[in-house]
Amino acid sequence: MSGSQLWDDVDFYFSSHLAPDDEALQAALRDGEAAGLPHISVTAAQGKFLRLLAEIQGARNILEIGTLAGYSTIWMARALPADGRMISLEYDPKHAEVATRNIARAGLDPIVEVRVGAALDSLPQLADENPAPFDLVFIDADKANNAHYVEWALRLTRTGSVIVVDNVVRGGRVADSASTDPDVLGTRAAIELIASHPRLSGTAMQTVGSKGYDGFAIARVLA
Repeated sequence: MSGSQLWDDVDFYFSSHLAPDDEALQAALRDGEAAGLPHISVTAAQGKFLRLLAEIQGARNILEIGTLAGYSTIWMARALPADGRMISLEYDPKHAEVATRNIARAGLDPIVEVRVGAALDSLPQLADENPAPFDLVFIDADKANNAHYVEWALRLTRTGSVIVVDNVVRGGRVADSASTDPDVLGTRAAIELIASHPRLSGTAMQTVGSKGYDGFAIARVLA
């Protein structure tokens, strides 16, 4: 058995027992595929991990940067109380349209808002609204801007908030200091920002699974 097949089998075993998809989640994946969206949603196990993080945080406000079809959005929003709020920023109008339908089907549209446009334009507008601090920020958008997204997350959070940056391994290329790939450079900048910023304490984990070899960074906002 190849390594990738073994990863798939283990992922399926864990997900089937610990993070089974229901109809709303399955439909989100189906609709994304039917609309031709990239097949880059988090796995079910990763979605459950994000939900658990939100629940552990006692999150009332969640910010997501990068919506895609809304699969991860649904996982996290289900951790919120009835009066909670989630804002998800999506660059592509087509993706946002698919996600909005999926979120409504899941019955989460009263607490989830998808905003369309470049996140680096939407984030200053959001800050101008002086929203309640976000308890959890999930960054899963264009990787070249990862460090900028972490900086904005710091402005929009509070002491004790958690920031998660997805897809930081880049197939191992994140360790290549000579890389000129914008996604690698942006990810390295985010990692180095987390490492050096006095208000952040973080780490990063490598993962394997049905999405291959990858990983995520996680940071807690300090005082």
